[in-house]
Amino acid sequence: MPGEPRTLRLQHGNRIEALCVLGGHVRADVFGAAPAGAVAFGVKHTEGVSVDVLFRGHAEPEAVSGTSTRWPLDEGTVLRFSMSQASSEVNDNKVTVSFYAEGGKPINQAGVFLTGVGISLDVDADRDGVVEKNSPNKASWAWGPEGHGAILLVSCDKEFPFIPPSDCDSEQVFNREDLLDMAQMVLRTEGPQRLPRGYEIILSVSVNDADKVGVFHVQNPFFGQRYVQVLGRRKLFHTVPYPGGAAELHFFVEGLRFPDETFSGLVSIHVSLLEPLAEGIPHSPIFIDTVVFRVAPWIMTPNTLAPVNLFVCSMKDNYLFTKEIQSLVAKAGCKLKICFGYINRGDRWMQNEIEFGYTHAPHKSFPVVLDSPRERGMEQLPVKELLGPDFGYVHKEPLFEAMASLDSFGNVEVSPPVCVAGKEYPLGRILIGSSFPASAGRRMTRLVRDFLYAQCVQAPVELYSDWLAVGNVNEFVTFVPTSDKKRFRMLLASPAACYRLFREKQKEGQGEAIMFKGYSGTDTKRVTINKVLSNDTLAQQNQYVQRCIDWNRDILKKELGLLEEDIIDLPALFKLDKQGKAVPYFPNTVTMMVLARVLGIPKPFGPVAGGECCLERQIRTLLEPLGLCCRFLEDVASYHGSLGEVRCGTSVQRRPFAFKWWHFTP
Repeated sequence: MPGEPRTLRLQHGNRIEALCVLGGHVRADVFGAAPAGAVAFGVKHTEGVSVDVLFRGHAEPEAVSGTSTRWPLDEGTVLRFSMSQASSEVNDNKVTVSFYAEGGKPINQAGVFLTGVGISLDVDADRDGVVEKNSPNKASWAWGPEGHGAILLVSCDKEFPFIPPSDCDSEQVFNREDLLDMAQMVLRTEGPQRLPRGYEIILSVSVNDADKVGVFHVQNPFFGQRYVQVLGRRKLFHTVPYPGGAAELHFFVEGLRFPDETFSGLVSIHVSLLEPLAEGIPHSPIFIDTVVFRVAPWIMTPNTLAPVNLFVCSMKDNYLFTKEIQSLVAKAGCKLKICFGYINRGDRWMQNEIEFGYTHAPHKSFPVVLDSPRERGMEQLPVKELLGPDFGYVHKEPLFEAMASLDSFGNVEVSPPVCVAGKEYPLGRILIGSSFPASAGRRMTRLVRDFLYAQCVQAPVELYSDWLAVGNVNEFVTFVPTSDKKRFRMLLASPAACYRLFREKQKEGQGEAIMFKGYSGTDTKRVTINKVLSNDTLAQQNQYVQRCIDWNRDILKKELGLLEEDIIDLPALFKLDKQGKAVPYFPNTVTMMVLARVLGIPKPFGPVAGGECCLERQIRTLLEPLGLCCRFLEDVASYHGSLGEVRCGTSVQRRPFAFKWWHFTP
């Protein structure tokens, strides 16, 4: 690198040749090159070279001027050359060292012919969209608003998301749209029209980084602008033809992998100037310049961001449900995308299959769908219906772990932006359901969990969801946008709130109000408020459920920096199955769709008193003052009967954050 001096071996009686890279230094050991009997030396040099003498034990070097100064020859005496301008011809500058015996008698000389060349590998290290020359920060990466370092996007929006190793040697880019996704890297050179014979300029990437980054360069620019991969898998080195004079060679860099457990997200690319010695002897490096990129993370979008598209599967039994949400989508100002049977293959659980997010660099941003490891029929959807130009895809498929329902993406939520004990999380925090800390219960597969942690910008929080039959966090927690200072509320399912409401209704003389009117589920026995309140088994089961939710409530308050006034308890009841896992007693209203201010809430079929469902009325009372519009959707036949709700059968693509993730400090 320019700051690391290179050492030359002078030879008395000879003149050697050397390249001097602008901005760098070349050192020569004068004492070691001196002939026998020499006690002093003098130095002459041409105008284009600056020369200093460094004496052992002296802090400051002594500049060599045009005078005939002589210095004593002591062990450790070193000359330091530098050049500030590129040469117009090879060997157009020289330094001559004369050696003298006692009495000032000249003995011999050593000389070096110098050719000044400029080499700089450059990137957009200050993240302003311009590749600046020789940024002092190009070889490192720092987070935060005052940070620095170049950023790469993962090329996951191509015809096929990742390049298989066998295709690497022939990987080409014919479409300029693909280049727009890539980060620019510029190799700037200046010097004579040709380098001395045998010198080479080499671009390189380490073995560890080769499967994480691809570098492209134009081939045959006069015949159709074909861009060929010059670095990547199995392509660790690329010889760059020296262009002569002052030139800029443009390269395009893509990421091949998002950060994960084995990859921090940082990759380095190097340019080296290699010097020949003799035929059959390997070249040696005399200069290395390095640039560092960070691969942009996958970022999840919370309910508080504006919806763009709502995805739902078309099933034989959800036609009416689909018709109902069309008006919601229109009211929310987004679009409805229906996935038909030939793609969903009988799998209705859209939310469990895919999670929408995006990736972002200073030069570009585009949506990326994360495909879950569950394979229930819908695995073709993200590849065949979503993946395309400027719509990326990433899939996490563990090789050795068995899948569980906690691997569904109903088990991944993300909070809105929060501040926790003075620490800002401007992109929110991911919530993952897991098992109770002391148990050997179900957990999300390590591969997906590690992937979410490795993105760094939405520091995950692990909750306890294994008490549920399905085990997904979205069964007991969600977030809704508000227009007040807090900007959102967290909604929690609450058996305690339901019992409190039912007791109030009982006191008002409505104990015989009937639940499940018009309910199409199998359990249609006459159920009243009195029956629910007198069922001791149900009460004990819900006390247990409330404890589980309260455990999570405490974690969420601490990890998201929330106060009680930021939380709304929605009435909910659960019952335990034969395995002791909780399932909803009536459709679970927390598992709702959030489309801007419009909420698509599962119709709870609560006790009807005075012609109105008291659960619906209570939910409206809690949410509508916040500027939210509550629409209750009948989902019993289509979703609830199969242990899911409105949210589980739909997935929402949202607008990205305005916040630049690189301004965050993990």
